[in-house]
Amino acid sequence: MEIQETGLKDCLIIKPRLFDDSRGYFFESFNQNVFESKTGLSCNFVQDNQSFSSYGVIRALHAQKGEYAQAKLVRVLSGKVLDVAVDARKGSPTYGQHVAVELSAENKLQLYIPRGFLHGFAVLSETAEFFYKCDNSYNKESEQGVMYNDPTLNINWLIPQEKQLISDKDLILNSFASLSDE
Repeated sequence: MEIQETGLKDCLIIKPRLFDDSRGYFFESFNQNVFESKTGLSCNFVQDNQSFSSYGVIRALHAQKGEYAQAKLVRVLSGKVLDVAVDARKGSPTYGQHVAVELSAENKLQLYIPRGFLHGFAVLSETAEFFYKCDNSYNKESEQGVMYNDPTLNINWLIPQEKQLISDKDLILNSFASLSDE
């Protein structure tokens, strides 16, 4: 497994070592011992989630706060997405900055998103299956989110505005400036 820095502290791109031949391919998508030894970060995943979406869907900028904060390891099983992580850790030198990485079934890249980050993605292919591991269980009362089009974040989702598909819930999220400190 190859680890690449993103410019945001502890937010990492993981490139698995691929073994392929005429029969197909194999790769180890995650190995906790290797991850910890290469990054110095500790993570114990307890929940896996999967979603399916069509072109233009933007699942925008969500996080869990407080004791239910989650680190995530995300990847695409089919299709292609633009994956976005925003550092929402007040006091962090990269607070308010984001990284956008194209993840696809073809490139097999993964993004490790530490606790305290907002996360979202936009589907760039006809459809996409998205998979993520979380190091904490979901808790509805701990949800928080930020508008996908927050002007201070200025994220280019690579989807023309007239093609963007956004849930009613995501359309009424607050601004980045109004995030809770909890």
